[in-house]
Amino acid sequence: MFLNAKKTAFLGLLLAVTVILIVLSGIFDFNTLFLLAGASFGVGIAIRETNVKYGAGFYLASIILSLLLAPNKLYCVTYAAMGFYVVIYEFTYEKLTYVNHKISRKSLFWMIKYVAFNLMYLPLLIYIPKLFFEGTISTKVILIMILAGQIALFIYDRAYQYFQTNLWGKVRKKLLQ
Repeated sequence: MFLNAKKTAFLGLLLAVTVILIVLSGIFDFNTLFLLAGASFGVGIAIRETNVKYGAGFYLASIILSLLLAPNKLYCVTYAAMGFYVVIYEFTYEKLTYVNHKISRKSLFWMIKYVAFNLMYLPLLIYIPKLFFEGTISTKVILIMILAGQIALFIYDRAYQYFQTNLWGKVRKKLLQ
């Protein structure tokens, strides 16, 4: 029920690293998305090391701290969207282990991930297009941005999978002994 002291300390340090990455994304503008993606991967680590409930608490704490400390609030919103995708990803992955459908779990997993992403991305693109593009926005530009978003999601998803299986898997063994 309660987290032990070692996991609590680990989550506190992870929260500090996550917020530092968000703050650095405002300082180093050439690496903004890379740093924000790295920060959102911290949400996945928190979920996998504890559970979805504590990971969601970690996610909310990181949003609140980043809003208080980060100079660029738009980057905090971007981080919040990326972190929310990770929460959906981990929650779906956990729940699909109990599902026995005729559709393969992998296909169902991809469908849920793309629906969750598009429920966040498309309303922003349609209702607040100036957030993504400054000039006049034609239908062709919006369609290109929809396609670009789907490609970006695929790349982000693959990067997250690689990070969790290869990088965090190796570091975890050394760090959490």
